[in-house]
Amino acid sequence: MTIKADHRHLYLQVIDRLKSDIEAGIFKENEKLPSEFELSKSLGVSRATLREALRLLEEENVIVRRHGVGTFVNPKPLFTSGIEHLSSISSMIEAAGMEPGSRFLKATEHVPSEEDLKRFQCDGEDKILTIERVRTADGEPVVYCIDRLPASFLPTDFVEKKEVSLFSALEQSGKIHVAYAVTYIDPVGYHEQASPILNCGRETALLVLKQLHYDEHDQVVLYSKNYFRADKFSFHVVRKRV
Repeated sequence: MTIKADHRHLYLQVIDRLKSDIEAGIFKENEKLPSEFELSKSLGVSRATLREALRLLEEENVIVRRHGVGTFVNPKPLFTSGIEHLSSISSMIEAAGMEPGSRFLKATEHVPSEEDLKRFQCDGEDKILTIERVRTADGEPVVYCIDRLPASFLPTDFVEKKEVSLFSALEQSGKIHVAYAVTYIDPVGYHEQASPILNCGRETALLVLKQLHYDEHDQVVLYSKNYFRADKFSFHVVRKRV
C-alpha cells in the first residue's frame, strides 16, 4: 500500500507511515530496515523523498544509519525527563520501575586549574575533588558521571562512604543549598572513555549533560558532566509562549 493519501509533503507521510509501522511492530527495535530501493518501491515514493524522511527520523533518534551496514530501528528510551526541574538520575530510573544503583570508580584530589579558579572562585591553596561513578538500572550501566567541586564542600569521609548521595553530602553542613543549575546538552558518537564504561558499541550515541550547579548566592558549587546512553534516555523541555 502506497502512502499518497493526503495533500501533505510526501516525506511527512513517509515519516508517519514508518513510525506507525515501528509502533505496530512491523519493524522491531534494533531490526534492520529494508533497503532504500525496497522501501521506496513499497511506499510508492522516490528514493530522494525516502532519504529526506530517513534523515529526519534519524535526527529524532527513531532510527540510526550505519555506514556500509544499513538502517536500524532505535529502541525507545527507557527513561525520559524534562529538564526544567533538577531531578536525580535515581528518580528517573525508579519512575521506569527499575532499581537504581551506583558504582564508584575513583576520586582524585588535585590543585585547581585556571578554569576551576574562575568557576568556583577559589584560590590556589584549595583542593579540587573529581569523582567518577557509573549509575546503573537493574545492574546495567546507563550513565557515566564525572563530578568536580572543591574538596572542602564535602564531608571528609565522603569518599570512604562512596554510596552517599552527592547532593545530600554537599548540603550536609547546612551551609550549601543547590538552588538551580545551568545545563548544556551535546550529542556525541562513540566516546573513547565513556562508551566502553557504558558497554556501548560504536553505533550507540551518547548524550552529554554538562551542568553548573549554583547555590542561593549564585555561586557555582558543583560542575558535573554526565554521559547518558541515548538509547536509554531522552530529555525534553516545556516551552511557554511569551
